[in-house]
Amino acid sequence: MLVEKKERVIMGIDPGTSIMGYGVILERGSKIELITMGIVRMDHLDDHFLKLQRIFEKTVKLIDEYKPDILALEAPFYGKNIQVMLKLGRAQGIAMAAALSKNIPINEYAPRKIKQSITGNGSAGKEQVAAMLQRLLNFKETPEFLDATDGLAVAVCHSFQKIGTAGKGKTYSGWESFVKDNGKRLK
Repeated sequence: MLVEKKERVIMGIDPGTSIMGYGVILERGSKIELITMGIVRMDHLDDHFLKLQRIFEKTVKLIDEYKPDILALEAPFYGKNIQVMLKLGRAQGIAMAAALSKNIPINEYAPRKIKQSITGNGSAGKEQVAAMLQRLLNFKETPEFLDATDGLAVAVCHSFQKIGTAGKGKTYSGWESFVKDNGKRLK
């Protein structure tokens, strides 16, 4: 039987090849509190592979420092420029590889899902998301870049989903126990 921890540290990352945003929260039951948020700047680097190396190294360093129980990532979104999407996918994959190298489970969320869970509106702007996070987590400072609150939003979104660290819901010993708990779902 899987017993969930009463506390867990959730790290959220908004991957990017110019600026990567991150946020770390502590979840205690139904309460969440801000541990840290920030950005990793790579806009000064010209080589795409050096940027990917920096994402990997910084993600590993953050994992070593904050010891998250889970990593939540923003999934790349489809845009008009396929090259941008490819680069974002690589950035996300590198952050995933960093977490996997430390045996940290991963969940990913679409940008609309993140905005919806934070503001109630899947089309909300970055400023709306940041303002709601300030109210939810009771912090006053406005980050220099909204990429930091975007990373934080991914972590908070994961917390709101109430997905266990193992990424699994309730398990059943067979059909009888499933039917007993889910009678309303059967036709």
